[in-house]
Amino acid sequence: MQNPDSPPMLLLRNAKVFAPESVGLQNLLIGGGRILAMSASTLEPPSGMAIDSINLDGARLLPGFVDGHVHVTGGGGEGGFATRISPLPLSRYTHGGVTSVIGLLGTDDCARSTRELVANLLALREQGMGAWGYSGGYHLPPTTLTGSIRGDIAFVDPLIGVGELAISDHRSSQPTLEELLRIASEAHVGGLMSGKAGVIHLHLGDGPRGLDLVRRALAESELPARVFNPTHVNRRRALFEEAIELAAKGCHVDITAFPVEEGEDAWSAADALQRYLDSGVAAHRVSVSSDAGGCLPCFDAEGQLSHMDVGTPGALLTTIQELLGRDLPLERILPAFTSNVANLLRLPRKGSIAVGNDADLLVLDEEARLTDVLLGGYWHLREGKTMRRGAFEPLPSAPPFQSSSD
Repeated sequence: MQNPDSPPMLLLRNAKVFAPESVGLQNLLIGGGRILAMSASTLEPPSGMAIDSINLDGARLLPGFVDGHVHVTGGGGEGGFATRISPLPLSRYTHGGVTSVIGLLGTDDCARSTRELVANLLALREQGMGAWGYSGGYHLPPTTLTGSIRGDIAFVDPLIGVGELAISDHRSSQPTLEELLRIASEAHVGGLMSGKAGVIHLHLGDGPRGLDLVRRALAESELPARVFNPTHVNRRRALFEEAIELAAKGCHVDITAFPVEEGEDAWSAADALQRYLDSGVAAHRVSVSSDAGGCLPCFDAEGQLSHMDVGTPGALLTTIQELLGRDLPLERILPAFTSNVANLLRLPRKGSIAVGNDADLLVLDEEARLTDVLLGGYWHLREGKTMRRGAFEPLPSAPPFQSSSD
């Protein structure tokens, strides 16, 4: 008898699979929250077992997005305590196609703590999400759970690196090269001890020094380039050119899907990813993240907050839709939202569709709208209708084809 608490057996037929590479029409057998079989030929499910057979009629089937930069505790606080943002509920992620998150602390690593971060990551796991995170935050000394970055990565299961440590930003601790190398080495060795990513995820501000500290770190230390993972690299156009040069040296760079106004000295996520892919630098060294739940502040010349927005998980799907509208092939852009992130962060069952991987899957219709989300073998969104929500979320179902910006 099938365990009622386990995910149902599913047979997905006639799916146009992007794994993220295009592998054509496939049939997938799913059980226990994993992909058990995938074949272009007809699959026969085990006899005597209840199974739900679904014909996707050639719809596109994608891996769930791995969002590498999420404020799972909520962000903000730069404009006073009243501007602190509440944590996002589960369906805000799933309705945007996000099935795995990497949580972190930002400016507020004082009122918010690594303990709170880990608690929120574990809460998301209890609701089915893939959830990991970074020790520390913007500032030095880093906030930790065990007393050291190395100890946090080695002994705290969800913690896989350190971040988002701020550089080239008026809100940072203004770290020196020696301090940056010390933190990066702690992350690297913690990763070696535990088999985790051991990266240092670096927040880049608008400062004119840009990525100079990272260039110096590569030139003056033995640390591998993959340890340094700068984010928000599209916030200034000159900074983005620096990031491409670093990627050519082996760093993995992260683009943020934040709003960009016309005439602003920045690249939108769609523009930045297209420019990166056209640059000829290794395509596996770039990712796109949402900054979901985080404050997107604008400051005046005196460093005072003038206005703010909030990052949303739906920005990833919106970016993909924009690039598809430019006739870029899905298989060319999709790795930056899926396998590139999973490979950098050593999450072996995430970010790709393969036998043995977790059944975190998305279905896009002909207009690139998200119609279905399968998370760990459970439907969270089915034919545009909400099937599962997080704790304390409102009960009414979302309308069909909910906007990707929600």
